[in-house]
Amino acid sequence: MGATGSKLEKALGDQFPEGERYFGLENFGNTCYCNSVLQALYFCVPFREQLLEYYGNVRNPGDVEENLLTCLAELFMQISTQKKKTGVIAPKRFVQRVKKENELFRGYMHQGILTNETKCLRCETVTARDETFLDLSLDIEQNSSITSCLKNFSSTETLNAEDKFFCDKCCSLQEAQKRMKIKKPPHILVIHLKRFKYMEQLGRYKKLSYRVVFPLELKLTNTMEDADCEYSLFAVVVHVGSGPNHGHYVSLVKSHNHWLFFDDENVEMIDESAVQTSFGSAQEYASNTDHGYILLYESLATNNTS
Repeated sequence: MGATGSKLEKALGDQFPEGERYFGLENFGNTCYCNSVLQALYFCVPFREQLLEYYGNVRNPGDVEENLLTCLAELFMQISTQKKKTGVIAPKRFVQRVKKENELFRGYMHQGILTNETKCLRCETVTARDETFLDLSLDIEQNSSITSCLKNFSSTETLNAEDKFFCDKCCSLQEAQKRMKIKKPPHILVIHLKRFKYMEQLGRYKKLSYRVVFPLELKLTNTMEDADCEYSLFAVVVHVGSGPNHGHYVSLVKSHNHWLFFDDENVEMIDESAVQTSFGSAQEYASNTDHGYILLYESLATNNTS
C-alpha cells in the first residue's frame, strides 16, 4: 500500500485536504461488502463527527461494554489519528462484532420518517401510521432513474380481493388505497437498489444489471408532503459481478470535492465521470458488471463535506 499511498498523495499534491486520511481496509475473506460500506460511512462527515465526539466523551473506553457502536467509533478514531496520510487499516474488531445487532448504533444513524396512508374507499377515512427508516429499498426497472424509482415507491396501490383492508370505522374488510410518503426526510438519505431478485421460473436469485441513472444532485419532489429537499451524492457502494452469489464490492466516495475509489486495501483518485460507469447496463449481457447498489446522499441544507 506504500506505493499506492504515495501515488494518491502525489495525485492530490498540494490539494490533499488538511487533516484528512485516506486508508484502505484489509480484507479478512469475503469482507469487501463490509469494507465498502465502512468507507461510505467514514466519509459521511456528520456521522463521523458524531462518532468521534461520542468516543471522545468516553473517558475510559475499556469501561464501556463493547458493542457495534464502540467498535466503529474506535475504528474511525484509529483512522483519523494516523500520522500518515494514507495506508491500510485492519478493521478486525469491527468485523467480529458486525453480525450482532445493536440498537445503540441505530440511534446514531440519521433516521427519517415514513407515513403509511391507507384510505378506505367506502367511508373515505384515512388511516396514517408513521415509522422511522434508515434507508429506502427501491424496486428498479430497465433504463430508469432514481427519480422514477422514488415516484413508483410513493405511488398509490389499490387493496382489493384477498388484500382488502380492515377499516375500523366500517368494522369490516373494505377496498382501499394505500401509499407511502416521506414525512420527514433524513439528513443522510441512503438508497438501496433491489438488484437481486428471486425469479420463480429459475428457482433462484438473479442479479438485475438494469441501467438506473442516479444524479449527483437529487431533488425529492414526489415523496414530500411540503417543500422539496435537495441532496448531494457522496458515496456509492458498487457490486462487481454477474450474479448474486459471487462477485466483489467496492466504493466510490466524494471527499473535499475529489472522488476516490476504495477497493479493500487499495485507494485511488478517480474522475467524477467514473461514477456514471456504475449506472448499469442497457443490455442484459454486457461486459461491464459494475453496478451501483447502495447510494448515499447528504442534504444540501446540512452539507459540510465539500
